[in-house]
Amino acid sequence: MYEFPLTGAQKSHLRGLGQTLPDHLKMGKAGLTTEFFGELQKFLRTQELVKLRFLGADRDERAELCARIADEGRCVCVGAVGHTALFYRQNPDPKARGITLP
Repeated sequence: MYEFPLTGAQKSHLRGLGQTLPDHLKMGKAGLTTEFFGELQKFLRTQELVKLRFLGADRDERAELCARIADEGRCVCVGAVGHTALFYRQNPDPKARGITLP
């Protein structure tokens, strides 16, 4: 599992940034495929914060999927509301980071 400790203030800051983001990824009937994780990795490398929309998943399923995506995608779920979730992974190169955490 990917471990990147975030404080409550940092998560709140990231959720605020996520309010204005478009849905980068949509997870539909195909579920969590290798193509899905490939796209997730691409967005995490370039943008660090990814907004995901679940299509056709119920509440219990979404919570389970968020944990699985965070684990297999090596990122942190900073928040999930309704059919939308935000995932974050800090860029390892300090010069390439687009988001500054408080």
